[in-house]
Amino acid sequence: MKGFVLGGTASGVGKTVATLATIRALERAGETVQPAKAGPDFIDPSHHEAVAGRPSRTLDRWLQGEDGLQRNYYRPTAGGGDAPTTCVVEGVMGLYDGDCSSTAMVAEALDLPVVLVVDAQAGMESVAATAFGFRQYAEQAGRDMQVAGIIAQRAHGGRHEAGIRDALPESIEYLGRIPPNEDLAIPDRHLGLQLGEEAALPTEALDAAAETLRTDRLLDIAQTPPCPERGASVKADSRESTDATVAVARGMAFAFAYPATLERLRERSEVVPFSPTAGDDLPPCDGVYLPGGYPELHAEALAESQALSTLAERAMEGLPILGECGGLIALSESLTTTDGERHEMAGVLPADVTMHDRYRALDHVELAARGDALTAEAGERLRGHEFHYSSADVAADARFAFDVVRGEGIHDEMDGLTEYRTLGTYAHVHPESGAFDAFLDALDP
Repeated sequence: MKGFVLGGTASGVGKTVATLATIRALERAGETVQPAKAGPDFIDPSHHEAVAGRPSRTLDRWLQGEDGLQRNYYRPTAGGGDAPTTCVVEGVMGLYDGDCSSTAMVAEALDLPVVLVVDAQAGMESVAATAFGFRQYAEQAGRDMQVAGIIAQRAHGGRHEAGIRDALPESIEYLGRIPPNEDLAIPDRHLGLQLGEEAALPTEALDAAAETLRTDRLLDIAQTPPCPERGASVKADSRESTDATVAVARGMAFAFAYPATLERLRERSEVVPFSPTAGDDLPPCDGVYLPGGYPELHAEALAESQALSTLAERAMEGLPILGECGGLIALSESLTTTDGERHEMAGVLPADVTMHDRYRALDHVELAARGDALTAEAGERLRGHEFHYSSADVAADARFAFDVVRGEGIHDEMDGLTEYRTLGTYAHVHPESGAFDAFLDALDP
């Protein structure tokens, strides 16, 4: 599957809109597009899926390693359908930003060309100079990566477009523009943009942006990365299916689950989704996975949820339960929102969580298991990502499963709050870590 990476000159330059317009343009040209996202983000991929109609792949060198990047690039799409012919990878932050897994690192690991998204609303020849500088930086720094062309974001046609195109050196291709359009703005909130199912871009505006891209030239520069041996994961290839049933919380309060995670759970178990905020009770199951999301926006509904009451009862009976970030919050004693309202949660984990106006952690993380845990054996390390606006006030006798090697964690350089067979963590991990296979192996169907 051929592909290319859309990298930005900086955060906020309009990479997501450029990516969505590119997906639409390629599909209108008869391509079957596989979207992907460099970095550990959950929100941008939801917009990819809304346009492409298939889950977006997560590509992160820290979470997956270079071999894992290739495996996840080629991972089959769940549900069948036509095999993708072109992959469009949206970058993270600026092209070179990030010490663990920058967009440039992902492009290098996959040997994919970079299309640079440059904000052109107040420049012409300077846009070309910016693109040339980004290309020269890669060469001088010895990066095995090529800035092959640009997409001019917020660029008008006519003289504006011609001025940008004519100023570019022959080595950098002009690949089109995204015209200024207020309808191409995605609303945001804390943690980033609103999800694709909440704020999908108008079809007419996206189609208009797609028409100003040079689809034929984008396809010409796309390259095909090396294809790895078949297998979902180095740690998971030899694992067999189980007879277990895993209940997975869904809905806006639990929206942050990597598609590869859900696919891995389905490969080895029966997955039963349920929505605590929609009135669903916890279904019969052998284990529970509570992903991250926006529990703070649905605190009242969670407090009244029968599912949380049932979770508390089943936890005391020894049911294995894994909660990540938002799932950790739902498993705690209480959640206090930024307006000061306190809501009772499941009460399984000895912590009271408080939301803040500013984020409390944003980084790639590494955890070392202090002993055998629900997602790792003693001494094993898990790599993940944390991004949250909450803090947890834990009980004096709280027990933790992990020491934090990198990152913030929950309390005093520790993460993985544990009680009974329940584990709650601020870290989101990818199935390449082996954590979800360990979780499945711990179930008693």
